[in-house]
Amino acid sequence: MMKMTKVAALFLAGAMTVSLAACGGSKDGAAAAGQAAEAAASAAASAGQTLEDIKKSGKITMVTNAEFEPFEYKDHDQVVGIDADIAKEIADKLGVKLEITDIAFDACVPSLTTGKADFCAAGMTVTPDRQKNVDFTDPYYNASQAIIVRKDSKIKSREDLNGKVVGVQQGTTGDIYCTNEDGKSEVKVKEVKRYPKGMDAVADMMGGRIDAVVIDNFPADKYVSKNADKIQKLDEALTEEEYAIAVPKNSELKATINEVIKDLNDSGKMDEIVGKYITAD
Repeated sequence: MMKMTKVAALFLAGAMTVSLAACGGSKDGAAAAGQAAEAAASAAASAGQTLEDIKKSGKITMVTNAEFEPFEYKDHDQVVGIDADIAKEIADKLGVKLEITDIAFDACVPSLTTGKADFCAAGMTVTPDRQKNVDFTDPYYNASQAIIVRKDSKIKSREDLNGKVVGVQQGTTGDIYCTNEDGKSEVKVKEVKRYPKGMDAVADMMGGRIDAVVIDNFPADKYVSKNADKIQKLDEALTEEEYAIAVPKNSELKATINEVIKDLNDSGKMDEIVGKYITAD
């Protein structure tokens, strides 16, 4: 399907308004014209800024949730991590300044659909529900949902989570899988407790208030390394998945980001970016 620029959409809206108004000038015609104009304007807005818009503004805005080390986290007041480095490559490709906004994870997709951001890089997994509202680039990282338990836990495998109280970071794939609203998850936990930060879930688990934590693999490694005397990560993952960058529906930016991902992979720089953070203490 051809992409509709904002200018084209607004022109179409105006043309449809004139056409319908000419059909007798009735109230119904005026109402239909207004609805057509609104629909066309909405179609233009849904695609987000054009590449020309971004270049003219001199900046590109990324949203993320900086509670997801090593993909995004705070170093003093600056958001750093794997996703931040990839985002910088995207900005450099367009010759603009990168602005990163730290928000709640479950607010990232709405920020794109309402035009508040150009893209989201937040260790986000492609899911059918998310695809209803945003488009995704090619995947840039293979990931999995890990299971963290206390050292003395009787939970030894993913099946052992059945009937247990599990902590997750709100809005993540682990949350979706464990909540199991569609009934498709093989594991049936007793209760899901949601936390804004993964570390809060780990702290509750160490305090005996929940049985296990399900979270992305590499943040899990970080949490375990900092509390190796108290917790451990199971060898068996709960799920396997891939991360991609989210953009507004029909955004021109998707093709540009795919080019950046391909260039990073072909040049070996993607491995350098990941290695910079994964191997860090």
